[in-house]
Amino acid sequence: MSLSTLISDAIPVLTPADTVAHALQIMEDNHYNQLPVINEDIFWAEVTENDLLEIDNTDAMLKDLEWPQHHSAIDIGQHPYEALKSMFDWNLNVLPVVESDNKYCGSITKDSLLKYLYENSLMQVPGGIIVLNIPAQHYSLCEIARICENEDIVILDVHIKNMPAGDLEVTLKTNKTILDAVVASFERHKYDVKEVFSEITNKEDLLDKYHLLMNYINM
Repeated sequence: MSLSTLISDAIPVLTPADTVAHALQIMEDNHYNQLPVINEDIFWAEVTENDLLEIDNTDAMLKDLEWPQHHSAIDIGQHPYEALKSMFDWNLNVLPVVESDNKYCGSITKDSLLKYLYENSLMQVPGGIIVLNIPAQHYSLCEIARICENEDIVILDVHIKNMPAGDLEVTLKTNKTILDAVVASFERHKYDVKEVFSEITNKEDLLDKYHLLMNYINM
């Protein structure tokens, strides 16, 4: 998907000839603390409210100031995932979008990007969530999927987070809300089930039932 569909017409721009006072007023009126500076359709920089508040001479023009210029923009051909990464890496709420020649195309907001990612994912689909703690060297999505499929569970989404000591926190969004059987199956395969969000009462109750069953089978 092109980032062009996420560009908002409501985001104002500044020019190098604007004064500090004018830039601050535009930010206040439009409730933004960051805005792009555009010089004849070319992206010049992005200024923040904090940058401007450090300037004593509010009549000074932006082009004449010596403050950190945040040359933070993303190419219009990038995926929305890359845009989200850039926003968090650069700590932005407004992300300028440019073409290859640095021509300014517009900006997208963090709220609109998060809304798009939510609407175009399966997060809103009903289902349960399982969180596994797995040593990185033992991680196998194929094996995890096989365990789920054997219990008639479909994995809708997977998120992986690096943890201390080389472990991975693997979050599985599933298509069902009752996960007793698949959680027990993960435990049988020696997986560390860290958290479960479903219609089961809680992880401890489930594990107690599982251990009782195993003790009964081993009698």
